[in-house]
Amino acid sequence: MHLSFRTSARHAAVTALGALVALGLALLLAVPTPASAQDAIPAGAETALERLDDSPRHGEWVTVPAGNGDEVRAWVVYPERSEPAPVVVVIHEIFGLTDWIRAVADQLAADGYVAIAPDLLSGMGPDGGGTESVDQQGATALIRELERDDAMRRIRASGEFAAALPGASDAIATLGFCWGGTASFDMATLASDLLDAAVVFYGTSSAEEALPGVDIPILGLYGEDDARVNVTIEPAAEALAALGQRLEYEIYPGAGHGFLRQQDGREGANLAASREAWARTLSFLGEVMPGAR
Repeated sequence: MHLSFRTSARHAAVTALGALVALGLALLLAVPTPASAQDAIPAGAETALERLDDSPRHGEWVTVPAGNGDEVRAWVVYPERSEPAPVVVVIHEIFGLTDWIRAVADQLAADGYVAIAPDLLSGMGPDGGGTESVDQQGATALIRELERDDAMRRIRASGEFAAALPGASDAIATLGFCWGGTASFDMATLASDLLDAAVVFYGTSSAEEALPGVDIPILGLYGEDDARVNVTIEPAAEALAALGQRLEYEIYPGAGHGFLRQQDGREGANLAASREAWARTLSFLGEVMPGAR
């Protein structure tokens, strides 16, 4: 009877200790831990402004001289690092320089880059305004009036401006979305002397006759359900391979056009694509850009 009591007491103590350990683990797991920059992805459109409001990084509006008396308004975000950082020029969609694009720039800064997002509609809106002076349909209409050569000149000027900022290195890449993805590809054909790399999110490939101008690696990231864009991938890849140039690309199952902005779409496929595509972007830039981390 005495032995049984001691055994029962020991069993009760062990059980209580186990319960306390389990409770401690549960409480520890319940406490949110900040994800590393490498694990994070840009905000979707619905949470972009909230992410910007909560960002600890320094972002500011700048005016970029773009040649021929032209000026471009741009958003710059700086990383928190002790050594000079590579530059990424973020090229907006057909909707212009939105809060979502600025949030993408903020995430790139979190990932260790000086990010500059030029408003390529600067001066084209009412009273000389840019994206902020029109609604979404107005921005789309203005994009159609923007001459390709002017867009390329403004993007190049933005990269040169950012590379001259304190804390920036002279390594530069472009990264664009939809209309801006096409512009990023086009920049690879025109500005290999300036750029180290180009990233294309669901933008059409450049015309075949322009591809001999490419002398930098290109990464393309596409949704499976985006035939209008995707039919241009393989011809460009084959042409660049024949020229000895590098075009890597990923096509994400079930994802649609604009998946990084519309992360809540297509029953989870867009979010899955966003996570994989952003990780792929950072891996690619980390490989090809001097000073990336």
